Amino acid sequence: MKAFASIVKRDLRLAQRQGMDSLMVVAFFVLAVVLFPFGVGPEASILARISSGVIWVAALLAAMLSLERLFQIDYEDGSLELLALQPVPLEITVLAKITAHWLTTGLPLLIATPLLAIFMNLPGDGFLVLVLTLAIGTPSLSLIGAIGAALILGSRRGGVLLSLLVLPLYIPVLIFGVSAVDGAISGLSVKPHLLIMTGLLVAALPLCPWAGAGAIRQALET
Repeated sequence: MKAFASIVKRDLRLAQRQGMDSLMVVAFFVLAVVLFPFGVGPEASILARISSGVIWVAALLAAMLSLERLFQIDYEDGSLELLALQPVPLEITVLAKITAHWLTTGLPLLIATPLLAIFMNLPGDGFLVLVLTLAIGTPSLSLIGAIGAALILGSRRGGVLLSLLVLPLYIPVLIFGVSAVDGAISGLSVKPHLLIMTGLLVAALPLCPWAGAGAIRQALET
């Protein structure tokens, strides 16, 4: 736990020095949502119907913006190799970097969500459910994205390849996140959707660091 905490603190300090990265993620999230009323019109009923899907898709795309840099900077300056050589399982290191990524991207998105939900005229019944699904879903996005970020290490067109690898894996999280909000608005039970999203998170928690660590080892050996 001490090594885990030290890696998280290190990545948070680095993110603080490069504060524009986190700011750009939040700015993209806000702008992507704000642009939709200009495209579909300001009618309240239309915005209420599409609000949950718009916010979820914007959050998903915003979370992807910083994934390429999750391991790439440490890989280029040699820090990743030093982290892999320390007497700590590489899976713990990967999990710590994922945690720092969520704290600098997923958490700011979660904080910005209530204001955007009001802007998009989201019905009150779906307000808390939207925040809850994003609180469960955004860690899953960071965990799954870490696999793609590890697989593209050393590639020239990493951004495009990362999107192709990660987006199909994001679809279940997106579907159940939006379905839970729509169910709450319609007066249906949201428990099944939340349980499935929690199950995805519980499954990703051990599997994604293990797969990411394996991809990093392969990248460091080549």
